[in-house]
Amino acid sequence: MFLVPAFRKKVNNLTPSIQDPHAFPDGGFQAWFCIAGGFCTIFSSFGWVNCIGVFQDYYQTHQLSSYSPGTVAWIPATESFMLFFFGLFSGKLADNYGPRWPLLFGSVLHVFGLMMVSISKEYYQIFLAQSIASGIGTSFLFYPTIAAAGTWFKRHRALAFGIMVSGSSVGGVVLPIMVQHLIEEVGFGWALRITAFFLLGLLVFGNIAVKSRLPPARKPFTLKEYFVPFLEIPFLLLATGSFFVYIGAFLPFNFIIVQAKQAGIPTDLPNYLVPIINAASIFGRTFPAHLGDVYGVFNVCIVFTLFSGVISLALWLPAASTAPIIVFAVLYGFASGLVVAIIPALVASISDIQKLGLRVGVLYAFSAFGVLVGSPIAGAIVTSQGGGYSGLKIFCGVTLITGGIFIIFSRVKLVGLGLLVKK
Repeated sequence: MFLVPAFRKKVNNLTPSIQDPHAFPDGGFQAWFCIAGGFCTIFSSFGWVNCIGVFQDYYQTHQLSSYSPGTVAWIPATESFMLFFFGLFSGKLADNYGPRWPLLFGSVLHVFGLMMVSISKEYYQIFLAQSIASGIGTSFLFYPTIAAAGTWFKRHRALAFGIMVSGSSVGGVVLPIMVQHLIEEVGFGWALRITAFFLLGLLVFGNIAVKSRLPPARKPFTLKEYFVPFLEIPFLLLATGSFFVYIGAFLPFNFIIVQAKQAGIPTDLPNYLVPIINAASIFGRTFPAHLGDVYGVFNVCIVFTLFSGVISLALWLPAASTAPIIVFAVLYGFASGLVVAIIPALVASISDIQKLGLRVGVLYAFSAFGVLVGSPIAGAIVTSQGGGYSGLKIFCGVTLITGGIFIIFSRVKLVGLGLLVKK
């Protein structure tokens, strides 16, 4: 009888710490189980978007060969846009209702979209199935995962996010090779169906494993809350920097295959350039992410963003043979992998954790317009140069450097000009 009150008191003492927004476990089975599930959902969503350069090349030479590169580029560009823009809604739903229902909806819609791509023949059919349905589905997989994982970690948040978001890199390695080999073996339709079933299996595990530590904080929908973050100057500058970063960040993913073929690289090698970029980004999203926990997420992000832009101009621009293109693919994958993985940690560092889903969604929705216009503008530049890619490469490098400069401005607004300040 004396044990019951004691036990009840112990439970009551534990429960507040579990649900206390500021009591981050920073480890434990449930925390890392969430990261493992998040790895699978991000592999299936962001990892899929990372391999869409394969489709830019395939569509230009098959179903959509009568369309210009710029017109074809609207398909991968819009899919990437949907991934980022619909964070406005999926992030808010995750904050209000938890990750369960958004993840389930995203899983069904993403797999359905890929199944419909497998039977699509016309431009509008591919656009609706791949860019709209699958694209929106990926958004409902990505943001609820980020919001849920953010509730488990603080001190090691950049590392945890890096490990989880590396799922997009692994997906970007596995999926392009898988899809290309399946197309050769069983044709385009069955290649997409097999891939969809494979992703469905991963998403079942992801739906089980991804959970938030905190109960949902339900708040009524107001349009104003989507604009409030932009009243904070550091957030506004960070969002502007992210916008420019995402204009240029996906251009190598989307165009390096066709650019390498145009440069006369041996036939089989270009198809492996996107997997090479993504393989290098696995290391960029994990090992340097820990540096963010040690030296500050803003500091590390700025260095790697500027480095991505510099090598686009100094290495990719003059590259016209196999060796420099491969070196660029490796270095760019490593650097850009860190940038993509660490931006949610930047948002988390200047946000209330219970509003993280909304604020990450708002930032990415703003950045989504950069993703949307980046590839079509780059495709138009290629067309205006009669098939040349130098203008595209300059455009890529300049936008990345511009994005890095705005992130510097955000950091200065937060902590001043001190170079040694951890932020």
